[in-house]
Amino acid sequence: MKVKLSSTGPEMSRIVAGVMTWGDWGAKMNTSQIQKQIEECIDLGVTTFDHADIYGGYTTERDFGNAWKDMSIDRSDIQLISKCGIKYPCDERDYNIKSYQTTYNYITWSVEQSLKHLNTEYLDLLLIHRPSPLMDPQVLAKTFEYLRKEGKVKHFGVSNFTSSQVRMIQKYTPLVTNQVEISVLNRSTMTDGTLDQCLEYGIRPMSWSPLGGSKMFTPSDQYEFVAQRGRLKAVADKYDWGLDELALIFLLHHPAGILPVLGTTKVDRLKKSIALLDKQISDEQWFEIWTAATGENVA
Repeated sequence: MKVKLSSTGPEMSRIVAGVMTWGDWGAKMNTSQIQKQIEECIDLGVTTFDHADIYGGYTTERDFGNAWKDMSIDRSDIQLISKCGIKYPCDERDYNIKSYQTTYNYITWSVEQSLKHLNTEYLDLLLIHRPSPLMDPQVLAKTFEYLRKEGKVKHFGVSNFTSSQVRMIQKYTPLVTNQVEISVLNRSTMTDGTLDQCLEYGIRPMSWSPLGGSKMFTPSDQYEFVAQRGRLKAVADKYDWGLDELALIFLLHHPAGILPVLGTTKVDRLKKSIALLDKQISDEQWFEIWTAATGENVA
């Protein structure tokens, strides 16, 4: 279940537990429910938990940390990811407007807040959540070096960065991942150079919304999407897969070694996803899915 994000990067579970909907932005789980969720994830081999400071309006990290502090699990048995860089106006933060901030002072302060809320001494991985037009790669490198030397963050990556932005940051400091939206419904990273670059640099990408979000499974009056979903279902039915299984199989077959970040709070769905890790398909089957998604044969 564990894979390295890069040759010198951290080991993460092949399936990552996304916590965005555990708190106020979703299930609103209480402390005992979060503890149970953590335990069930670990029992399944899902030991990596993906946070962001803004989740739940800056409350979900705190909810997780309050649950974690009373658990007897060793810190080295889990991996904590968090993201920062988005200033999100809400009850917890008196910001005038949603914006991005990637200065030395803001990132180091944000990390301190995340560490306090999560009740941990370090993050295994810190991601810059969104690329700011104002970010300075040399400032980021200085910030990362400070956090590394202080033992507050072990490894660094980015999220939602273009390949040129990754290249700019990589020139000054090593990155171990780019967490981007990748799914059978959103295949742009497979053609715009994002995944090519991950293969070139030897870093594993992470996929947020790997199943395409709720759109894949809810009624729609958009004709083109309904037709697309129908084509995908036909392929899934042919191989006795569910649409959720098809979506994950599509990602797991890619040579970049994509790590899906699953936002589900349902343990049965995690079990179902883990079972797919040993699923082997042919390239031809993968292109059946691609063709169904695009609605046309490859050139």
